[in-house]
Amino acid sequence: MKRLVSIGECMLELSAAKGDLWRMGIAGDTLNTAWYARACLPADWVVAYGTCIGTDEVSQRIPTFLAENGLETDRVLTHPTRSVGLYMISLHDGERSFTYWRDTSAARTLASDPDRLLALTADANVLHVSGITLAILPPVGRAALIEVLRQRRSEGCTISFDPNLRPRLWENPQSAVEALTEMARVATIVLPSFDDERTAFGDATPDDTVTRYVALGVDTVVVKNGGGRIAASHGGRRSEFDGFARVTPVDTTGAGDSFNGAFLAAVASGQPLHEAVASGHCIARQVVGHRGGLMPKDKISKTQMD
Repeated sequence: MKRLVSIGECMLELSAAKGDLWRMGIAGDTLNTAWYARACLPADWVVAYGTCIGTDEVSQRIPTFLAENGLETDRVLTHPTRSVGLYMISLHDGERSFTYWRDTSAARTLASDPDRLLALTADANVLHVSGITLAILPPVGRAALIEVLRQRRSEGCTISFDPNLRPRLWENPQSAVEALTEMARVATIVLPSFDDERTAFGDATPDDTVTRYVALGVDTVVVKNGGGRIAASHGGRRSEFDGFARVTPVDTTGAGDSFNGAFLAAVASGQPLHEAVASGHCIARQVVGHRGGLMPKDKISKTQMD
């Protein structure tokens, strides 16, 4: 079996229901990517989620949730005293903002044990991490994870990276720039969002973002752009994709993550770049019409990807 492993922080998600009621879900950027990769990959692929949770009752809901939705749980680590993080979604005209409670999240320790980190990344054909995965780790753990991913790439594993910048998670802007750049040097595929790259690196256009990552040695770069023109490069050849169908979003939570999952599924299945980009857009367009980070798999249409 071929295996895609997505690594990061799995959190409890609170989204508005009716009146003063809130709906609890389970989500997180790299979990969202694993979810949509599982929805889009054929049955001969295994999708696993790598994280660290607590031993408390709330934490233990997560492995059950993952297994019920077709995700392997053998890479879910546990911490004896910590629990999972929590975030609340606020919406205004379809755009989301978040309030977090995650300082004592068990996932902050997922790279603290070298042996467990090696086990977490073993036997994978594709490994996916994000800037949030890096940001929640202490500097020592961050460096350890990057080094293990460097080793896995040298062994032939495809390393996927979404920089997914969240400034409040970082010690300072310079630390973010340095870590994201170092991680990109390790990655085979980088899937940045242009708004983030403009904020962190001062890129004037998506093409500038592509140029910067290609200069770092990245083989495949696809710059997400909120449904607008996508600039990309693969194997040294530049491309751009435009003219996508646009929709008015209900909730943009998980849009970039769903693009990542569908794109990686297409690439892993051997589809060319233009088809992988179209697959990513097809899924993301559906997800922004759904409230919450995870759209039920039975509601996801893959018509444009078949």
